[in-house]
Amino acid sequence: METYSHDVIIVGAGIAGLRAAIAAAETSKEIDVAVISKIYPVRSHSVCAQGGTAAVLREGDSYDLHAWDTVKGADFLADQDVVEFFVRRAPQEIINLEHWGCPWSRTEDGKINQRRFGGHSFPRACFAADMTGFHEMHTLYGKAKTLENITFYDEWFVTSLLVEDNRAVGLTAIELKTGNLHAFRAKAIIMATGGYQRIYQFTTFSHTATGDGMAIAYRAGAPLKDMEFVQFHPTGLVPPGVLITEGARGEGGYLINAKGERFMKRYAPERMELAPRDIIARAEQTEINEGRAFEGPYGPYIALDLRHLGEEKINERLPLIRDVAIKLAGVDPVEEPIPIRPAAHYAMGGIHVNIKTESPIAGLYAAGECSCISVHGANRLGTNSTADCLVFGAVSGEEAAKYALSTSFREIPKDKVLEEEKRIFDGILGREGDEKVPAIRDEMRKIMNDKVWIFRTGEELKEALKEIRALKERFKNIRVEDKGGPFNMALVEALQLDFTLELAEVTVVSALARTESRGAHYRLDYPKRDDKNWLKHTLAYYTREGPRLEYIPVTITKWTPTERKY
Repeated sequence: METYSHDVIIVGAGIAGLRAAIAAAETSKEIDVAVISKIYPVRSHSVCAQGGTAAVLREGDSYDLHAWDTVKGADFLADQDVVEFFVRRAPQEIINLEHWGCPWSRTEDGKINQRRFGGHSFPRACFAADMTGFHEMHTLYGKAKTLENITFYDEWFVTSLLVEDNRAVGLTAIELKTGNLHAFRAKAIIMATGGYQRIYQFTTFSHTATGDGMAIAYRAGAPLKDMEFVQFHPTGLVPPGVLITEGARGEGGYLINAKGERFMKRYAPERMELAPRDIIARAEQTEINEGRAFEGPYGPYIALDLRHLGEEKINERLPLIRDVAIKLAGVDPVEEPIPIRPAAHYAMGGIHVNIKTESPIAGLYAAGECSCISVHGANRLGTNSTADCLVFGAVSGEEAAKYALSTSFREIPKDKVLEEEKRIFDGILGREGDEKVPAIRDEMRKIMNDKVWIFRTGEELKEALKEIRALKERFKNIRVEDKGGPFNMALVEALQLDFTLELAEVTVVSALARTESRGAHYRLDYPKRDDKNWLKHTLAYYTREGPRLEYIPVTITKWTPTERKY
């Protein structure tokens, strides 16, 4: 076993992770930065972001307007001081990407183009056709590779965080090409590992997005915040679940039911298809539940109609969407509507951090979807996620670098490293049980789909909790068939399942406790928002018996909670 040392270690190489690496490396040439990723960086899930990145750039828009849209979209659970900071810093991040070579779509006069997006009252989504995340990722990776004080560890799987006296001092990771576990020393660690929506059956998420960093931080003592709030994107392609960008509706696409009705007039008469995602997802699910959906071989679905946009506009603004629809659903959107339905898409919850991205564990930071600052509250507006990754990725890199410059390395706790080695190779790889990882994983996803979906009830959540905990017990009796070392993906799948079961439990416990409906969390047995009792954040702390919940207040600076109308 080798031990590596770096001043700042970033776990995850998506938009947040790469932006953090650049910021840390540029803070001081004396800072030695490492980026650890379980896949090659430009394969990170961030490349799947399509529609755009929100920022105030045009006359007629304003920071207060962007902040208000965000706070209202969040159903007033966002911390308003964080939102105000976020909207003011986002434009500079767009300019940074511009200077680093991002190929933004342009207006006729050469300015960065911006499109409309749900919940935003101004067209502020900067975009690069419908491959915004792809181009942002390649731009950031290219910039990071020019900085000599950044080292990349590609295809390394981080398994645990090493904490001594409530201070992060290092981590453990498996080098996938050898199968060996190694230790890393660090002065500061940034988690940027993305979300965990692979706990669901029907999801827009890549197979690698399993919430590793969230689970690792949780087990190390950092609380997870607001995990009951899971966003369901209205347009997941049927059957695969692949994202169909909200940009398709931003360009003028319609949602229709089997009667040919633009049904959003019943749910959001002013904003229609550009209402926030939680409202549209509930509307679609209602249309399905009440029998007004199309019927197909993969179950009922809603349709996204782009035909009226014309082939030229679709090819210019939505070329990827056309290609994906043709190849994965056998539908050409120029000729016929695209079959879609809501899909698990985004975690508003994550590792509890403050406005400086600091967790309660000294030296541990978090940015991007794995964190909860909270910008997004109970419901995220589209295009605010990539902006969040850029803004707070940069903040985390700056803050971690400053912290690293002010402190020294601590010794790695060898007993904890040996304990982790035993857990992985004896407890998981060496176990000779009769349970199979894929079977438990598929059952977990079905439970979450059936009982922790868009519409929830206390009864179903209790059933889900019992069943998830039964799966956790069954996991103790798994057998990993592949006992080899190099690129043992069966072992990786087992480790990922261990993490996702933990996160599924936290999600259900948090949802069961919140007896109200707010944003993406909708309880049929408690259908009203309850500001008197529930205008607060959930904190979930790890215990061996299951999550222990505490609550902290929402920060309100300017905007008093009111009824959301769209």
